[in-house]
Amino acid sequence: MIMKRNSTTSKIVTAGVLLIIALAPLLATSEYMVHIGTLILLWAFVSTAWAYMARFGLVSLGHGVFLGIGAYIPVMLFNYYGVSPWLGMLAGVGAAVLVASILGYACFRFGLIGDYFALVTLAMAEVVSLAIVACREVTGGSLGCTLKASVGWASFQFDDKRYFYYIIFAFLLLALYIWRLIDKSRMRLALTAIEESELAASSMGVSIIRFKMGITLLSAGLTAMGGVLYAQYVTYINPGTISGVGVSLSTCFKAILGGMFNIFGPLAGSAIMVSLEEYFRISFDTGFLGVSEIIFGVVLLVMIIFLPKGIVGSVSEWLNKRFGVARS
Repeated sequence: MIMKRNSTTSKIVTAGVLLIIALAPLLATSEYMVHIGTLILLWAFVSTAWAYMARFGLVSLGHGVFLGIGAYIPVMLFNYYGVSPWLGMLAGVGAAVLVASILGYACFRFGLIGDYFALVTLAMAEVVSLAIVACREVTGGSLGCTLKASVGWASFQFDDKRYFYYIIFAFLLLALYIWRLIDKSRMRLALTAIEESELAASSMGVSIIRFKMGITLLSAGLTAMGGVLYAQYVTYINPGTISGVGVSLSTCFKAILGGMFNIFGPLAGSAIMVSLEEYFRISFDTGFLGVSEIIFGVVLLVMIIFLPKGIVGSVSEWLNKRFGVARS
């Protein structure tokens, strides 16, 4: 009876959160608020994709690789060859998955785990960022480039920001649905066993490389899709905002802050981070450039030490102990 009540409460809370998100643009007082909401959903989508791997011990510090590939390939194809963004989207996601398959197989085949895996992905993020800068004649280098597109579904551009808000919201719902599917599948059991002990999991017949590759390719593909959506929405990209170490670590921090083990953790972390970043940008402009990163770094250390399950995870656990409310 208690478990049934807990499950019902959890479903009501989930439905309430999603309903508020769906109605937010209709209640917003300005396009600026819709813009902030869109960025929150976008980074929540990317952070959720990152958490697919991290919650099973595969901590990647280089997801900027897939973001950058997903953003740059469709833009370059459209600007130089007039290729439809819809086809460019497939090309960007496909290229990111290909890179992830090569990188992932190399790491998993030779047994790179833990800190070593994190460092390899971190180095790869920097390599991709430097490659974008080096190809400045095509990519615009560190100055970035602007998407040359007209308004319309054919070019995936809209005057009303609400279009992108609901499109990205739909992708976030897809990411959350996949999260639930993973939790109900053999993949979760296999990856949990692998995280505990690869030797023990292998002796029980679990295919280590196959399951690791599966979650890695899924995470990389969705992250690249986030890069596509970012480029189409913002219409301007550069290595500092969409690739490299900085954006990779920012993605990790959003998920860790909210709670990467809870389905709504990355969303909460993204909401807090994007709001704070915008507050610092408006309040201090360039006067305190870099201060926000220092503050976020300190907060991250505090979170890891005192709230390792993140804000949502810790609150959910407290509610579960205090009132018997099931965790998401």
